[in-house]
Amino acid sequence: MTAHEQWRSRTGFILATIGSAVGLGNIWRFSYVAGENGGAVFLLVYLVFVALIGLPLVIAELSLGRRAQGDAVTAFTAPGGGPWPLAGWLAVGGATLLLSYYAVIAGWALSYAAGAVSGSLWSVAGAGYGGYFARFITGSTEPVLWQAAMLGLAVAVVIGGVQKGIERLNLWLMPVLALIIAALAVNALMLPGSTAGLHFLLSPDWQAFGRPDIYAAALGQAFFSIGVGAAVFATFGGYLPRSIPLPASAVTVVAGDTLFAVVAGLAIFPAVFAFGLDPKAGPELAFITLPQIFLAMPGGRLVGALFFMLLAAAALTSMISLLEVPVSVAMQRLRLHRRPATLAVGLAVFVLGLPAALGYGLLAEVRIGGHGILDAVDALVSNLILPLGGLAIALFVGWRIERGLALREADLAGSAIGTAWLWLLRIPVPLAIAVVMIRSALS
Repeated sequence: MTAHEQWRSRTGFILATIGSAVGLGNIWRFSYVAGENGGAVFLLVYLVFVALIGLPLVIAELSLGRRAQGDAVTAFTAPGGGPWPLAGWLAVGGATLLLSYYAVIAGWALSYAAGAVSGSLWSVAGAGYGGYFARFITGSTEPVLWQAAMLGLAVAVVIGGVQKGIERLNLWLMPVLALIIAALAVNALMLPGSTAGLHFLLSPDWQAFGRPDIYAAALGQAFFSIGVGAAVFATFGGYLPRSIPLPASAVTVVAGDTLFAVVAGLAIFPAVFAFGLDPKAGPELAFITLPQIFLAMPGGRLVGALFFMLLAAAALTSMISLLEVPVSVAMQRLRLHRRPATLAVGLAVFVLGLPAALGYGLLAEVRIGGHGILDAVDALVSNLILPLGGLAIALFVGWRIERGLALREADLAGSAIGTAWLWLLRIPVPLAIAVVMIRSALS
């Protein structure tokens, strides 16, 4: 096994960690979940959850990783032992399961990006994008091939290691993605009738705050988007030198991820309303509704190509981070070098994701709790595994680790902010997670 790696610079660490959070959750999932849950009301609840639950958990998970300087399972070890490493294994399993179906959706995005660039995506406009999307996802070969393509790209980057693979890619790719999403937002806001989309996203209907489902959706989105509970921050924290200030870095990461999601909303909803389409289009928003909009707007083919390239590239940065979680475990537990560990894990994830890739075609008759395979696995990960991982982090740092050690490892010793952070982890964060998980299970 190779020596334990570290980030080359604070900028590289921050961009790579933002890249781990920025992905399909910020563009594809945020947009349709916000559309289904009232827009501005959902956004406000989401921001509160990010600040009061997401940020404290990111600081806690990064501190666990930096303290352990190992994999995600090692991060949950404590003096005197105990069952806590099982939480690390749960998080690693969640990351692996998440990656397995995430790669399928990322493959859809890559396919659309290739079609937008080549022009084949626009040539099917007369047949309707609903039918085009349905034919694609119900196929027996294309979804699998594009899933394999995205996993192959992620494997190639992770084989390069922390500095030469993950950090190097994010150093140039994340600024490019930021420029593209900003340009798309400006373009959408210039469309006639776009102000209705701004109103939908930024002007809340205060009566909607009484809807419990909005809170469950916002917390699930916060976990999915930021990636708390999937062991990514514990793994990346394991490569973090103690010279890098942790709280400021965590704030930058969470702020960057959240800003990306909001700007993505500004790029999508003004365009949706400008063309009189439904913001509650659901998961198909990116793959059915938006291509119609791109085809109708001036310069839309270029805008569409940029959007789907952005979607695929953002998905890739998250896939790389998720893949690194089980790869790190394989390297440390099995004493494997990075290349064979990455190839083995990549192949295992591909096989694990095949049911989701074929879940709308060959395996369409398979139903789990009334849902198709991909939706069922998504619900399991987003509504159960990731929140359980977040709950374990809060309880482990808040109650299991000695108070002074927890504050020192988080670079918050001797500050009122540190005391507030620790008490958030001890009571409000676990309670909020538990309440929303229960409501989600009962809905």
